[in-house]
Amino acid sequence: MDRSEVRDMTRWHFSGIGGSGMSAIAFYLLGRGEKVSGSDRLFDRGGGASIREVLVKAGARLVAQDGEGLEPGSTLVVSTAIEDTVPEVRRAKELGCRIVHRSEALSEIASRTRCVAVSGTSGKSTVTAMVFRVLRGGGLDPSVISGAVLRELSNEGHWGNAWGGTGDWLVIEADESDGSLVRYHPEIGVMLNLDRDHKELSELRGIFATFRAQSATFVVHGDRPDCLEIAGPDSFRFGVHSSSLPLPQDILLLADRVEFRLGSVAVRVPCPGMHTVENALAALAVGVCAGVDLVAGAKALESFQGVGRRHELVGAARGVRVFDDFAHNPAKVEAGLAAAQLAADGARVLAVFQPHGYGPLRFLLEDFAKSFAKALRPQDKLWIAPVYDAGGTADRSIASKDLADRIRERGHDVSCPATRAEIPLEIAAEAQAGDLVYSMGARDPDLPMFAKQIVTALGSLPEKD
Repeated sequence: MDRSEVRDMTRWHFSGIGGSGMSAIAFYLLGRGEKVSGSDRLFDRGGGASIREVLVKAGARLVAQDGEGLEPGSTLVVSTAIEDTVPEVRRAKELGCRIVHRSEALSEIASRTRCVAVSGTSGKSTVTAMVFRVLRGGGLDPSVISGAVLRELSNEGHWGNAWGGTGDWLVIEADESDGSLVRYHPEIGVMLNLDRDHKELSELRGIFATFRAQSATFVVHGDRPDCLEIAGPDSFRFGVHSSSLPLPQDILLLADRVEFRLGSVAVRVPCPGMHTVENALAALAVGVCAGVDLVAGAKALESFQGVGRRHELVGAARGVRVFDDFAHNPAKVEAGLAAAQLAADGARVLAVFQPHGYGPLRFLLEDFAKSFAKALRPQDKLWIAPVYDAGGTADRSIASKDLADRIRERGHDVSCPATRAEIPLEIAAEAQAGDLVYSMGARDPDLPMFAKQIVTALGSLPEKD
């Protein structure tokens, strides 16, 4: 579909425009000069002021989520979180508007250009950002649509989850959680991992198999037999033990970076954790498939600035550092806590976790309990905040206490206060110089502010002897 044709025929209206995935598409389209409007029930409740302001500044027309602001002839874009009972959906049907899922809109956009689609149950946002950095460093000036803020872009003065370059490549984060991964037909498809998250593994295997069949070139984690079984023998592999690239040697995991060699090529990425090594290998593999020299790709990753809310240091007080992280499924929790413990350098980690929805907590309750029990050390302590409630018709018959009880049964120190507001003061009373606070959770746009509230609470109390 020709870009000018799409702009002439489409007025895009996003129901839930403040969400990370929805706003990214909106920003990309606004940057392309297309007409964008939207609503968000968070805005209607007075929240999300920062993203609302930037959307308006970028040219989006924002309205209440009551259906009255929807213009005839618009294409209504909805996410999985938008129920059929939302007034805009009902109004769109009355007006005869086209209604598409967020992934359908993204697939439409991706079909206009050469696309890298990054998939997997963990690490998509970070690898999307790393691929963007590698292609950009290789002189290809790519575009990107991500579910998270790329600090490289935000430090240039942009919101950061989308950018339109002048080159042929578009890098997108392709989500499997709602089954929409099957809509993409990328030139380069990427499969990072396969873990139980949102759906059972049996269903996920079918989704990823379809995605693989629709990808012209497929890049896959070579150390994961479950992924290789889906990918097939003609895929391009990355990994520590099995790879189409030279195998990594002399791996160093340091508190603030990783270092390793690929043959004669030195790789240094300023982010911690073994998962950073794997993510970097994935990005370099994509770069090679897209025509970027391995030396240029490695050089580009040296200046990788990370992704918002991924092991992000938000402040420090009384000798205690506070990090904010997007970890919200069991695998991400384990990786995040491992990186936090490395950064703590032997000191305690005071972890905070906010479940990002009632459905995910119910589905993954035992998996979460096992992951926390495995990742927490005896000296660490965990706070579990109340479940994030985004409204709607969710089944609220499960609570954070159910998870806290299961972790306590496994011998760990867990606090589960009635309100999130209690946590910063409890942490401030507990923390000692050298401790590291690690706040984890997703969906809730106020979590970065919550992490800053912990810093403020720490600073409000005197130094401990």
